[in-house]
Amino acid sequence: MDIDNKKNTGGLKSSNLVQAWLVLVLAVVFGVSLASVQLVLGPVIESNKRNETLEQVPELVLGKFLAAKMAGEEQALEILPRQVTVSKTDRDKYYSVYEARYQGDLKGWVVKTRGQGYADTIELLLGLSPDCRRITGLFVLEQKETPGLGNKIITDAWRSQFVDAPADRPLVVIKTGASRPGEIDAVTGATISSKSVAAMVNTAIGDLRNPLTPPPPSPEKGGNHNG
Repeated sequence: MDIDNKKNTGGLKSSNLVQAWLVLVLAVVFGVSLASVQLVLGPVIESNKRNETLEQVPELVLGKFLAAKMAGEEQALEILPRQVTVSKTDRDKYYSVYEARYQGDLKGWVVKTRGQGYADTIELLLGLSPDCRRITGLFVLEQKETPGLGNKIITDAWRSQFVDAPADRPLVVIKTGASRPGEIDAVTGATISSKSVAAMVNTAIGDLRNPLTPPPPSPEKGGNHNG
């Protein structure tokens, strides 16, 4: 009986060891496969995001009506991508910014920014007036918030609250009854997601107001004087 028990115990240990190694091998294979897929799809995903960003720029800068009017008349904004570096205390922060012009005149800016939401990273496109004093639009480029709750940040009804909001003061998220400029009603049951979006907008504006705001025209020197 003792010999049989030892054999059974040894066989059980061996079986557990084999299973452990099998799990480890499968985990490695799965990880490598996932990394390979990401390596292949990563550039495609980024290319799609870039194209979607360029498609959103006219509406984020001009509004839906004027953007549609320009498209109907076969006119287009000149969109100039640039990268803006903002020096922080501990690091440099980089923003992708799209400068929108029409017939040489600056019509506004679109800023790509990202931050932590409730469930995962949220990536936004933020439209700003040429002087960065007014928000002209907001688009959610990527999110993985809770379905039916936090993911309502993508809806037109919620995002429309940001249009024409002042950009010279921080936005404030309240649970309900927003009535003052700069107040944003939170998505019901998703206050964290709502506050995350507002915080990202506030941070981006604070970082970029000075780099993007055109300097005031300098007074002309000299000139003709009468008398």
